[in-house]
Amino acid sequence: MPITDQTFFTNEKGKTLLDRFKRTLIASQYFDVLVGYFRTSGFHQLADSLESVEKIRILVGLNVDQKTFELIDTVHSQTNLDFTSHKDTQDTAMKAAVTEIDASSDDFLTEYGIKKFIEFLSTDCPNPEEDIANGGNGKKLEFRAYPSGNIHAKVYISRYSEEQVSFGSVITGSSNFSHSGLIGNREFNVELKDKGDVDFAL
Repeated sequence: MPITDQTFFTNEKGKTLLDRFKRTLIASQYFDVLVGYFRTSGFHQLADSLESVEKIRILVGLNVDQKTFELIDTVHSQTNLDFTSHKDTQDTAMKAAVTEIDASSDDFLTEYGIKKFIEFLSTDCPNPEEDIANGGNGKKLEFRAYPSGNIHAKVYISRYSEEQVSFGSVITGSSNFSHSGLIGNREFNVELKDKGDVDFAL
């Protein structure tokens, strides 16, 4: 089976989740993420690939890194961005946030990723009114913490533009949204491509 159509991603050479996302996000119109842990180091890796995605929704269940929280707080103080639907969740997320910033080096990729994260949080999606009517925030990147309990799932849902043959795919497994989850650690993830599986994951 050609590497471009593999089903399992273990982060061994040629089988990284990062490589898969870089190939599929080019055709994705929507990208939804449900993870226990979110790290800016994961976002930095995908920032360029997420440029063409119209709407990105990220739901975090357990923990964000301090850098992520600071970036969201900065954008929130400049706009009316709604980080979470409940004040208690925001307080809990702040307390749970790790005290150290990711060990990523101060390089172009990190700086570019930070700029893109802020830009996506504050940029309108193509149809903001429709997005808001459907419960969204009208922005390209919607970032929320789950208010009612701990989520440890790792689910990545891509829905493709109408020009594509496939409706979309869902990748689930052990990888959190972090450098370690996308490329660093040995992981085990599987991609499902049936529309029924994508709909269920959504």
